[in-house]
Amino acid sequence: MRQIVLDTETTGLEPTAGHRIIEIGCVELVDRRLTRNNFHQYLRPDRDIDRGAVDVHGITDEFLRDKPRFADIAGDFLDYVRDSELIIHNAPFDVGFLDCELALWREDAEPIKGICRVTDTLVMARALHPGQRNSLDALCKRYGVDNSRRDLHGALLDAEILADVYLAMTGGQGSLSLGPRETPGSNEAHPGVRRISARHAPLRVVLAHDEELAAHRDRLAAIDEASEGGCLWLETWTG
Repeated sequence: MRQIVLDTETTGLEPTAGHRIIEIGCVELVDRRLTRNNFHQYLRPDRDIDRGAVDVHGITDEFLRDKPRFADIAGDFLDYVRDSELIIHNAPFDVGFLDCELALWREDAEPIKGICRVTDTLVMARALHPGQRNSLDALCKRYGVDNSRRDLHGALLDAEILADVYLAMTGGQGSLSLGPRETPGSNEAHPGVRRISARHAPLRVVLAHDEELAAHRDRLAAIDEASEGGCLWLETWTG
């Protein structure tokens, strides 16, 4: 099972208004384990970045002037994500931008959902925690995932953090630091995100009530009768 946890940073909020992707960060999971086979790319958008967007992610026009355009890396990106399951927080935002970039690259380009399956962790979180805050920062606090380095949004860093949150939400799997990464305007290596194993997240235990126990007992009895005394579960049943 190959999953890609993906995040993007953009020049603004609306691709239909001409805003573009300026950073793509992807983290690969195979059988729920981090592989370190990441995809990370800054992109030149050929337009100005909104001031409000710079305040969020810290990426400037000057930093992107020598970076490749989306068209330059589109083939490599599609090869990387093809036939995987994309794990995205608030997927409509990132998918909308990716589809616009693909359409600008080639008129006949297939939309991202034709290339990958997409799972939205925001939808998952709202189902698990209705009525609560389900931002990435809120989920980090809820599941004990360290996001102390997230002073600014960054596509690769947020994908790394989301991978931990996703594993915790879906049953837990400890993960490892992904090593150095570059930050805008610097070539210095920084240590990877310190991770908290999902086993530290408290698990809710729900006990069966009397009606459920009775229904289970009746089901085992029916299985035992149909199998002529072959129901092994009855041997260990203590309900």
